[in-house]
Amino acid sequence: MNMEQIQQLLVQYGAKLLKGILILIIGCVFVHYLLKLCRSAMRKNPNIRMEATLGTFLNNLVRVLLYMTVILTAAGAMGVPLTTVVALLGSAGVAFSLAMQGALSNLIGGVMLLILKPIRADEFVKVGDVEGSVKGIGVFYTDLVTFDGKHVSMPNSSLTNTPIINFTREGRRRVDVGFSVSYDTPIDRVMEVLNQVVRETEHVLPDPAPAVKLTACGASSMDYAIRLWTKTSDYWDVYFFLLEHGKRALDAAGIRVPYPQLDVHLDRE
Repeated sequence: MNMEQIQQLLVQYGAKLLKGILILIIGCVFVHYLLKLCRSAMRKNPNIRMEATLGTFLNNLVRVLLYMTVILTAAGAMGVPLTTVVALLGSAGVAFSLAMQGALSNLIGGVMLLILKPIRADEFVKVGDVEGSVKGIGVFYTDLVTFDGKHVSMPNSSLTNTPIINFTREGRRRVDVGFSVSYDTPIDRVMEVLNQVVRETEHVLPDPAPAVKLTACGASSMDYAIRLWTKTSDYWDVYFFLLEHGKRALDAAGIRVPYPQLDVHLDRE
């Protein structure tokens, strides 16, 4: 191959290569700004209402499809036959699906989460050992933020195969706070003190009515529980108030909270 032939090949294929690279760069920039423009338009237009989790999922899915379109267009401009590409993708489909079982199950899991809606954005949920607020459902992962500010990305398939506890959906929660007192304390006295604490607590829902109950006779203590309902947004304020003021009220009333104890009886013989 002489220099003239090399120059002809460079002219013939170099132009296609350059054209494909330009399409790839321009297409990626165009997709980026198009998606940005769409997100901005949806935020500014009050007539377009879309659930945050669904919006995040569709945004990620459209992004993937648009970038794939740009890549295929660039490949066609470089002279790569699209029929060949499609045939190769088809023949590699089985191997790809086996290799990407996890990703495909996460994709299907994301679709199921959007259809069944067991969780929504900003809801507080517990999945397995993870508790946090839902920030969005992506194509493959769902993002949660825990109490202490940790960002957790959970595979969508794990959410569809694990029981989900949703603390927000019902709009209210029951607060359970337990106290243990000594056996020599009259039951009526304990009830009186704890019921007074309940009356001093704010954000308590009247229905169902609050209750103070004796729940167990333990090995070294009598166990009582305060049970009342409040709005989900007030749950922790009410819980901590009851815990602190319940202990203070018992101390002020002279009611002793016993420590675990063991009675030993000696046989002199």
